[in-house]
Amino acid sequence: MPVTGNLFDIGSTQGADERFDTLVEQGGMTIERIVSTGQASPPGFWYDSPRDEWVVLLTGAASLEFEGDPQLHALQAGDHVLIEAHCRHRVAWTHETEPTVWLAVHHEAGV
Repeated sequence: MPVTGNLFDIGSTQGADERFDTLVEQGGMTIERIVSTGQASPPGFWYDSPRDEWVVLLTGAASLEFEGDPQLHALQAGDHVLIEAHCRHRVAWTHETEPTVWLAVHHEAGV
């Protein structure tokens, strides 16, 4: 039987933490929905994944920061970015009053 859902059915988004929902995990690929409501990466924290990550912002707004790049990269609904493996990055800001819904696809580097 097919597994169905709705990316925008996020329920309650109150709380201090972002919400991570794994939608598919198969063959070295993970697709997840992330819901942010004002969260940002902790000071000094950098994501450093061994896999490539393609992410699209579905709703809300956010800014990403990449190590060694002083410019913040603002994202709004519809914007996407491919973050190559070991490209150190962090979430600098997400919208505080409107849920920011991300769709992230993690896969083996170079695939």
